[in-house]
Amino acid sequence: MIEIPGAFPAVRSRRMRRDAFSRRLMREHRLTADDLIYPVFVREGEGRREPVASMPGVERLSVDELLREAESCLELGVPALALFPVVPAEKKSLNAAEAWNPDGLAQRAVRALKTALPELGVITDVALDPFTTHGQDGIIDAEGYVVNDITVEALVRQARSHAEAGADVVAPSDMMDGRIAAVRHALEAGGHIHVRILAYAAKYASSFYGPFRDAVGSARNLGRGSKETYQMDPANGDEALHEVALDLAEGADMVMIKPGMPYLDIVRRVKDEFRRPTFVYQVSGEYAMLKAAAQNGWLDERACVLEALTGMKRAGADGILTYFARDVAGWLREDARP
Repeated sequence: MIEIPGAFPAVRSRRMRRDAFSRRLMREHRLTADDLIYPVFVREGEGRREPVASMPGVERLSVDELLREAESCLELGVPALALFPVVPAEKKSLNAAEAWNPDGLAQRAVRALKTALPELGVITDVALDPFTTHGQDGIIDAEGYVVNDITVEALVRQARSHAEAGADVVAPSDMMDGRIAAVRHALEAGGHIHVRILAYAAKYASSFYGPFRDAVGSARNLGRGSKETYQMDPANGDEALHEVALDLAEGADMVMIKPGMPYLDIVRRVKDEFRRPTFVYQVSGEYAMLKAAAQNGWLDERACVLEALTGMKRAGADGILTYFARDVAGWLREDARP
C-alpha cells in the first residue's frame, strides 16, 4: 500500500492517546485551583448554616461560619470568594438603601474576611435585587420599569461602601447602562485606585438563575416579574461584544459572561476579540442540574464537574465562579498526589 503523506496509516492520531503520559504531554488546557472563585451566601446571625433546598450542598452562612469556610478555601488554594448577602425582609425597600449601609451585612462580611484572611481575594456583588421589595436589580418607576440613571447612582453608593469596607473587587451585575464608568469615577475620586472592577458585561436574561434567587431570597419578591428590559436576550451574540467593549472602555478590569455552559460560544468570542481577563459564571441552575443528576446516580459528579469546568477553560475563561470550587480544589489536590 502506498502511503499518502499526512494520511492514515502514516498518521495515527490514536498513538498519542494510547498512554497516560502522552495524553498528559499534549494536553492543551488544565484546570487548577487558581482558576476558581467560590460564590458564597452570607446571612445574619451567629453560628448559622442554613441549607439551600434547590442547591444541595450549598448553605447560607452567618459571618462566623463564613470565616471557617473561607479559611478552608484558602488552604485548598482557591484565590477568591464572591459574596452574596441574604437580606432580611424588614431591611428591603423600594430604594434599596440597605445596599450602601456601612454596617450592612455585606460590608461587615468584607471587613471580617479581610481582617481574618487578608490574602484571600474578596469580590462583592454590586446589584440591588437582594435589597428591593420587588426583586428587581434597580429602582423602579410607577409602571414598574427599572430606571437606569437613578439606579446607577444607587449602585455607585453601594460600590463605594464595599470599597470602604475593604473589598478587593466590586462586581456590578446589574446590566445598567453607564454604571462601570460611574463606579470607576467614584472609586478614583475616593482614593480606591486599587479596587478592581469585574463587570458582568454579558449577563443574559436566563432561566438558569432560579436556585440563586431562592438562595438570596429575591424569588418571592420578583414573583412573575422578568429582567428582560436590562439583561440580554439569550438569542444575541454580537450584542455581547458591544456590551463588553463598552465596559472595558469605561474602566472594567475584568469582564464576566453569565451563565456559563449555554454561552461558551460568547466566552470564546469575547476572549478572541479583546484578549482581556474573561470570567464565566457556572450559575445556580447549572450546579443544581449536575447535583440532581449525580444524586440520582445518573452522572458521575466528579467526572462531569471537572469536564464542564475544563470546557469553560477551553472556551477561553481565565476564571470560573462555581459553587463546586471547594470540592474541585480538593479533587485536584488529590489528583496531584503521587
